[in-house]
Amino acid sequence: MSAPSSQPEVERVIEPKQPDRTLGELFGDLGSELGALVRAELDLAKTEARQEVRRAGQAGAAFATAAVGGLLALLFLSSALAWLLDQWMNRALSFLIVAVLWGVVAMIGVRAGQRRARAIEPVPQTVKTLKEDVEWIKQQKA
Repeated sequence: MSAPSSQPEVERVIEPKQPDRTLGELFGDLGSELGALVRAELDLAKTEARQEVRRAGQAGAAFATAAVGGLLALLFLSSALAWLLDQWMNRALSFLIVAVLWGVVAMIGVRAGQRRARAIEPVPQTVKTLKEDVEWIKQQKA
């Protein structure tokens, strides 16, 4: 048996699909189609971004609700601790002890936040590439 001839397929490939159109018209259509494709991709990206922002907002609202609940629980637990200490000492002193305890916790939190804030390096890759660009521009001027 001989292999089937692929000659008609080759001729179809090299024959222009739109022989009556000029190369400029074909490139113009290509540009239009490429522009439409880019616009469609941008619309898709916008839609996805809106959905993600909405989800992030919902998550933020849930965290805010949890924070308010946690704050109220902390307030009541602190009051309960102060009233419990009131059983063994002066009421004012018991509330002062609880307040000092929360002051120490706040100071520890501030120190930890300061350490972490010093470690923040915003957009390190962008800063690096911008510095490299400035050096390259300086070399080009020299």
